Amino acid sequence: MVTESAARLHGVLSGGRPTVQPCISGLATYLPPRTLTNADLEKMVDTNDEWILQRTGIRKRHIVDPGVATSDLAAEASRAAIAQAGLKPTDIDVIVVGTTTPDTMFPSTACLLQHKIGASGAWGFDLGAACSGFTYALTTAAGFVSAGMARHALVVGADVMSSIIDYTDRTTCVLFGDGAGAVVVSPSPGDDLGLIDFTHEVDGSGGPALCMPAGGSKLPASHETVDKRLHYVHQDGQSVFRFAVRKNEEVCRRLMDRNGITAADLDLFVSHQANKRIIESAAQRLGVPPAKMVLNIGEYGNTTAATIPLALNDAVRDGRLKKGDLVMLASVGAGFTVGAVLLRWSY
Repeated sequence: MVTESAARLHGVLSGGRPTVQPCISGLATYLPPRTLTNADLEKMVDTNDEWILQRTGIRKRHIVDPGVATSDLAAEASRAAIAQAGLKPTDIDVIVVGTTTPDTMFPSTACLLQHKIGASGAWGFDLGAACSGFTYALTTAAGFVSAGMARHALVVGADVMSSIIDYTDRTTCVLFGDGAGAVVVSPSPGDDLGLIDFTHEVDGSGGPALCMPAGGSKLPASHETVDKRLHYVHQDGQSVFRFAVRKNEEVCRRLMDRNGITAADLDLFVSHQANKRIIESAAQRLGVPPAKMVLNIGEYGNTTAATIPLALNDAVRDGRLKKGDLVMLASVGAGFTVGAVLLRWSY
């Protein structure tokens, strides 16, 4: 059933043209060295370690030093991922960067990253899907490889969330951290390894529940928008929580049903790391036992587009993710955006 699904995925991605199966051939992550602990936050806002841990599962998060941009983190992760794949930057054909915090409105972070790593033969673009940025970028890049439009694609999920967080707002400042993850997508070496199927959706009615109200064309920067602190993340936590729990289960179950598998067939469940309770609830509803679930939000916080590659990298490092393992990726983000990817790990 999985093989049939892979053929369907290739047809969807390529418009029915002859295809190759795309796979992840390299993976690396980067975290800025400075950390912000719950104890540090206790000195900044009215909160405490117990409150943060109970509601989010977060103990600390990594924060950039002043002047460090998303492209800087992305470049560190990208160079390492390319090397891990046994390639050079000049081997990369296309770059897709999932980010909510681009260095600038324009040029794109993909352009800046291309120059920083010396990927002289690559074109690229940024993809804005918030916390679903990595899953969306992964399937987008896989489409290029599957259709033969690129041999090697660089996929990056990177965010400097500290640049848009109000550290006087205890409901949001405890949640987010900075980080980057990158993978290289290449033709599969065979044995049904690689991306099998995916499902994505958006629900724009949820846009106001998680957003940065100002800074775009609707509310350009002004004294008023700055005074009202509208250039920071604003969140309706309960609405986001309820939607994320429901959709995490829904999209994963859709993929499992479509591919004739159950939770027992999965070797690893890798959810976007937004909140410990969301991840545990989704896993429980799906029937995924804790041993097959990656939970690392305690160490990094919510790094938005970087959480899934960070989780994958930790699983590889810890020996929990091996060649041939069946993996489910799941994400829910502002927009609302929703995504899930089913793949068989390729190295």
